[in-house]
Amino acid sequence: MPLIHVNQPTGQTTEQKAAIVRELTEAYVRATGGKPESVWVTIEETAKDNWGIAGETLTARAAKAAK
Repeated sequence: MPLIHVNQPTGQTTEQKAAIVRELTEAYVRATGGKPESVWVTIEETAKDNWGIAGETLTARAAKAAK
């Protein structure tokens, strides 16, 4: 039973998360010929203060970009 795990910053709507689950399931089924009911997708959301790129949190990067 495949498990696709998505870790992303917070901010996606319920509808967007449902689309992620649906699209990842469909892509896996197309690529492998598997059955949709065998595909598990989890979405873990991480606060932007707890996610960093290039030594900066996403919050700090967004603040710099907004200036």
